[in-house]
Amino acid sequence: MRSRDPIMPDGLQAPLTPMNSALAGDIGIAEKVRFLRNPGNYPGRESTIEVAETHFSWVFLTEKHAYKLKKPAHGEGFDFRSVERRLRNVLVEIRLNRRLAPEVYLGIVALTLEPDGALKPGGSGTPVDWLVKMIRLDAGNMLDRRLVEGNWHYGELEAVAHRLAGFFADAPRAALTPPAQLAQIRGELRRALASLSRLGAPRLRSMAAPVVRTIDAFLSRRAALFRRRIAERRLVDGHGDLRPEHVYIDGIPQIIDCIEFRADLRQLDPICEIAFLALECDRLGRSPIAYRLMRRYRERTGDRPPPVLFFFFTALNALVRARLAVDHIAEPGTRSREEWVARAASYLAVAAKACRRLYR
Repeated sequence: MRSRDPIMPDGLQAPLTPMNSALAGDIGIAEKVRFLRNPGNYPGRESTIEVAETHFSWVFLTEKHAYKLKKPAHGEGFDFRSVERRLRNVLVEIRLNRRLAPEVYLGIVALTLEPDGALKPGGSGTPVDWLVKMIRLDAGNMLDRRLVEGNWHYGELEAVAHRLAGFFADAPRAALTPPAQLAQIRGELRRALASLSRLGAPRLRSMAAPVVRTIDAFLSRRAALFRRRIAERRLVDGHGDLRPEHVYIDGIPQIIDCIEFRADLRQLDPICEIAFLALECDRLGRSPIAYRLMRRYRERTGDRPPPVLFFFFTALNALVRARLAVDHIAEPGTRSREEWVARAASYLAVAAKACRRLYR
C-alpha cells in the first residue's frame, strides 16, 4: 500500500518500500553512475544522455529533464556519505530552490533496486539512492552566456532585479549576531590570505595583503553599520551563490542552485548577494545590472544602505573568488596553474579598486 511520507515536499509521493540501508550500501556509487549514463535506462528510452560533474554531484541531462545525483562526499558542515543523509539533502535542495525557481525543481525520484536485481529510476523496489528531477534549461538563455554574447535586453535585467528584490523582501530573516557575522567575515579573510599565500604566485600575496588589511580595518571602523544592519533585521536566509550562470532569463527569471547544504553560507546581507551578482556580471560583459538591482531592492524593501556597503561587499566577494581560483590549482582539471593565477589576480584587482571606494 502506498503511504505518504510527511517529509516529502508539496505532496510528493513517498517510495513504495522503506529504505534498506544495508542493501543501499551494497550498490556502489560507480555502479549507479554507470547505470544513469545509459540513455536506455530512463522513461521514454532517451536517445542520448549528457553528463555534467560538479564538486558535489553528477547531473544527467536528457532532452527535457535533468537528474542530479549527489556524491557521497563530506566536508566542513556537511556529510553526504549515507543514502539517508543524501535523501535529507535533496529534500532541502528542492524546498529552498523552489523559492526562486518553482517551475524548474519538479521533485525527487527514487533510484530503486527491483526484485530482479535491476536498478530503475522511480521504480517500485527498494530505494538505494535519490535523484533531484528538474526541467532542463537551455544553456543559451542563462545570464552568463547572454552577457558574453552581448545578447541581452534591459527588460530582462529589470525582470531579474524585480524577482530578486521580491525574494529579499520576503525571505526569512537570518538569526545572525554581530559577533558571529564579524567572525564569519574575518574567517574568510584568514582563509583567503592563507590560500593565496600557499598556492598562488608571490605577487598574489602582495596584492591580497592590502585588500585584507583594508577590509579588516573597515570592519572595525564601521562596526556600528554592521550592527545596525542586524538590528534592523536586514540579513536574510538567501541564495548563497548568486552567479549569472545560475540565472535563467528567458521569460520569468528562474534562479537555480542555491547553497542548500550549509545554512550559515546563506545567512547574508542582501547587499552582499547583489554585489556578488553584479561583480560576476561585470566581469563577463559590463552590464548595467548593479544599478537596477540596487534600485529595485530599495524600492521593494525600503532599505537605504549607504553606497559604501556595496563596495565593501564587492571587495570581500572578489577576494573570496580569488581564493577559490587558487584553490582550484590543487584539483585536477582542464585549466592550467597559470590560468588560475591570472583569474585570481583579476579578482584581486577588482577587490583593490573597490577598497579604494571605501574611503571616498
